Amino acid sequence: MTPSAESAPGPSPEIVELNAKLSRMRHDVNNHLALIVAGAELLVHRPEMAPRIVPTLLAQPRKITECIQAFSELFEKTFEIPRKDAPDAP
Repeated sequence: MTPSAESAPGPSPEIVELNAKLSRMRHDVNNHLALIVAGAELLVHRPEMAPRIVPTLLAQPRKITECIQAFSELFEKTFEIPRKDAPDAP
């Protein structure tokens, strides 16, 4: 390690926490997407399972949206970024 690298400050605790939450959100979104793909593949081979599988598949986009929205709200709150759709935003 160089002397400047040793004395350089690391990311703030806020950034470390946001990065961990971003990682969890990516993991969750990937899980929801994998479920959609697996369900679609299963329906190709076992269409009789549609009544059981389709409701689960249809719930995944909402869950993905919720994951992204929750992280976006946390990000905006952490960095005090006004939302463009908020009534008092410029």
